Amino acid sequence: MGRRGRGGVGPLGQRDGVDAVRVRLPVGRWATLREHLTERYGHVIGVDRVDAMLADGAFVGADGRAVAGDEPYAAGRTLWFHREFPPEEPVPFEVGVVHRDERIVVADKPHFLATTPRGRHVTETALARLRRGLGLPHLQPAHRLDRLTAGLVLFVVRPEDRGAYQTLFRDRRVRKEYEALAPYDPDLALPVTVRSHIVKERGVVAAYEVPGAEPNSESRIELVERRGGLARYRLVPETGRTHQLRVHMSALGVPILDDPLYPVVREDGPEDYARPLRLLARVLEFTDPYDGSPVRFESRLGLAWPPG
Repeated sequence: MGRRGRGGVGPLGQRDGVDAVRVRLPVGRWATLREHLTERYGHVIGVDRVDAMLADGAFVGADGRAVAGDEPYAAGRTLWFHREFPPEEPVPFEVGVVHRDERIVVADKPHFLATTPRGRHVTETALARLRRGLGLPHLQPAHRLDRLTAGLVLFVVRPEDRGAYQTLFRDRRVRKEYEALAPYDPDLALPVTVRSHIVKERGVVAAYEVPGAEPNSESRIELVERRGGLARYRLVPETGRTHQLRVHMSALGVPILDDPLYPVVREDGPEDYARPLRLLARVLEFTDPYDGSPVRFESRLGLAWPPG
């Protein structure tokens, strides 16, 4: 429903740590704002609900003043409104703060919690929780971590600093180290560097490898500890493809424990908080772009061996 604004919280501010939606009116044939808004959102929330929002002053212009449905339509104008959030199941784990200063917050995201609002996960996200808990409305992530993966995520406090930290991740100048629990295979020679071409199609939950194609992903896999038929692995990705580590571990024949997608997509159902994906973003290491100092952050979370 629309899109959230960038570089600020807009004239409406935030609600529950979530930005208002920003709508830029396109070129079209509509005579009034109501005609456009009911056509644009009526199939999503119903025409009656759009009318009720207009009557309640829920749509505002850039000056923060409520707009009326009978106002003439003007292409290029920007409107703002807050989405109505459906009830979300609270994720029963806290977001830890590993480091905080005037520029960045390094958080320990738990399993099952999305990094940023997306789809049905809006208020139950690390970003929304941190904004509310720390009182930092402009907080933004410099990168993202899969919802099912736990561990370190770097957030930027001020909008003007975000680009410098995003560039570190874009240019692969951040060393990331992960930890995983997976089956032990005595025939798998480790350490090993895995390179493959991974494709993640929009609307398809699982990524896949294309045999023979030019590699676009690279991961180093090391054995850390063995306990019977299971093992703890250190995973060091050189690239950042979606689900890369999960795909590579599955391709090696040692899929990460409790992975709902690899090697077989599990039927969708209620979250089983007792069986998280055994994957943890343990280390972030880089040179700070502002003072040039080397920094290293380590997660305070751990991966529990399954019973037995």
